[in-house]
Amino acid sequence: MLTTNYTAELLGLQDVIVTKIEQTDEYQKIYIEVPRCPAACPCCGKLTDTIHDYRIQPVKDVPSFGKKVVLLYRKRRYRCECGKHFYEANSIVERYQRMTRRKFFSIIEKLTGVHSYTHAARECDVSVSTVIRAFNIISYPKPGKLPEALGIDEFKGNSGGQKYHCILTDLKNHKVIDILRTRYETDLIDYFKTYDRSSVKYVVSDMYIPYSELVKTYFPKAVYIIDKYHWIRQAVWALEAVRKSVQKQFSKSHRIYFKRSKRLLSCHSTCLTDEEKQQVNVMLYASPDLSAAYYLKEKLYEILRMNDASEQRRSFKEWIAEAGECGVGSFEACARTYSRWFEPILNSLIYPYTNAFNEGCNNKIKVLKRNAYGLRCFSRFRNRILFSFQKSAAQ
Repeated sequence: MLTTNYTAELLGLQDVIVTKIEQTDEYQKIYIEVPRCPAACPCCGKLTDTIHDYRIQPVKDVPSFGKKVVLLYRKRRYRCECGKHFYEANSIVERYQRMTRRKFFSIIEKLTGVHSYTHAARECDVSVSTVIRAFNIISYPKPGKLPEALGIDEFKGNSGGQKYHCILTDLKNHKVIDILRTRYETDLIDYFKTYDRSSVKYVVSDMYIPYSELVKTYFPKAVYIIDKYHWIRQAVWALEAVRKSVQKQFSKSHRIYFKRSKRLLSCHSTCLTDEEKQQVNVMLYASPDLSAAYYLKEKLYEILRMNDASEQRRSFKEWIAEAGECGVGSFEACARTYSRWFEPILNSLIYPYTNAFNEGCNNKIKVLKRNAYGLRCFSRFRNRILFSFQKSAAQ
């Protein structure tokens, strides 16, 4: 009896008696039963100890000692005086299931991170449809309240018939709070109007106009911030447009040289070696437009490094005016964009919040989607994302 008890404890089986173990190269077959005791009839409620018959039920369990485990559960069926036949209660397997509870939850655990359903099915030796059914018990309601620093961004998806989905994050605590089916302004309004929005002090997004309209209408007291990456890259793109235009005028060998050296143009001059600075000077000498564009880019980088907010504001205004009259089309367009988003851009230089966390989340979602070859059901896709990030945060 001691051996039986120790074996059950070693295998992590609670309230069962291990009667026999058979082993092969791949499997462990463990014969078990639960202690006999009077059972209450589900029909009349009377206790009965009369056994009608037994049934051997195969139950998949989690692997043990590197081998797959099958529990062969000898299940009793009782007979009551009222004529009712019923099976005994047990803590091993749920009704209509063919795996233990811990096997069931181990399948869900395999979906932590960006693993696909196929990967989880292969690891747990079950079908893909079984993995999906197991994961379908996971469901996340809408969050109870909005965070102090709200990040709004979109990512490309293919579920629910939509090209883009919207991700909402808590930028202060680095948490994903919800995934929305679309990024349309009407859907965003329907979502946020049900909340008390007074708790939101900062909203960070890119320069997507529906986001700005949403913030003006529904978050009028919040500080609106345009993510640094999204507005700074406008100037980098403007410089790239000038480089591409200039290099078209040269021979193939010179075009290749310009293209391979594009990193040197976008870097701040303080990050370059003397040799690299000389290479940049050679490229700038080839075109007045490229030289003007590079000067504006360097001046913008200097503004970003300023510590005094009032000086930064004044210098940024001067930069916009200068870029707007520089005669380089791409920088004139950049200046008009900066002028339209002037205050939210300056807020990004004052306050510490960016959408960097959102971009990292979007990258992880992209990997998850690629591993799964796309997810068509939006509710399941949303639950996968929230489950993945909440488990990662817990770890």
